[in-house]
Amino acid sequence: MNWLTNFIRPKISSIVAQKEIPDNLWKKCDACEGMLFHRDLEDNLNVCYHCGHHMRIPVRRRLELMFNDGAYKEIKLPDVPADPLKFKDRKRYADRLKDAQANTGESDALIIAHGKIGAKEVVVAAMNFAFMGGSMGSAVGEGLIKAAQTAVKNKAALIVIPASGGARMQEGMISLMQMPRSTIAVNMVKDARLPYIVVLTDPTTGGVSASFAMLGDIHIAEPGAMIGFAGKRVIQETIREKLPDDFQTAEYLLEHGMVDMVVKRKDIRNTLKTLLSILMHDSISDAAADCDCKSAKKARSAAA
Repeated sequence: MNWLTNFIRPKISSIVAQKEIPDNLWKKCDACEGMLFHRDLEDNLNVCYHCGHHMRIPVRRRLELMFNDGAYKEIKLPDVPADPLKFKDRKRYADRLKDAQANTGESDALIIAHGKIGAKEVVVAAMNFAFMGGSMGSAVGEGLIKAAQTAVKNKAALIVIPASGGARMQEGMISLMQMPRSTIAVNMVKDARLPYIVVLTDPTTGGVSASFAMLGDIHIAEPGAMIGFAGKRVIQETIREKLPDDFQTAEYLLEHGMVDMVVKRKDIRNTLKTLLSILMHDSISDAAADCDCKSAKKARSAAA
């Protein structure tokens, strides 16, 4: 009996028993509800291969896709007071910060990276929505100023990638003060006659969209990204009118002149390479060289 229960029965059970399947192998698309295999989805840059819906992508993966060979130097965020107001709602703000840092492995909702896109040096300030909804507190404001200073020092373009629910309520007026401070950072770059490009991603809302996110020389947006200040429902209740279905999407803003171009995720890097080449005068110098070459050929042929 022991032989049957201890040896034969476990063998049979291992053959016929259902094997547990990890629940993270498949993901449902929010737009078309199609099922997406996780490896195929990662290979397609978190874009649904059924309908083309652009899902959110981890911030470090986004940075790898932008820089040459995925290589960049990270710039440490300046130190700021962790909990300046000793704020507490259902949970202490200091505890929320610790949880977000533990879950994401980041110090705050902004990553600053310095490297090259094509032949051009760039500084990229990318917001991390996974860190408290990408909310903008004093660390993000200080980080944007640091990014601007680094861009000016290295004569590099500044590219900002917002993904945020707005100002961080736990820092009160301090978070709101980051709106004018981030605007000053943008003006530092523009005063140095360096390009400032914004890549708008889903979502870009609140105090972020009301400040540095909409001050770019050029605004690029990912397809379907939600971009606005207040939420659609709040606006509808305020004006008591029904808004279009595509209201606050990247395509709606493009149609109404708030965005310069809507670019698929896989094409953003090449688009940035082209824009940087134009804005930093490569195309003009190349055209001049080409013109000189043609003139020289014409002069030689005439002499012959």
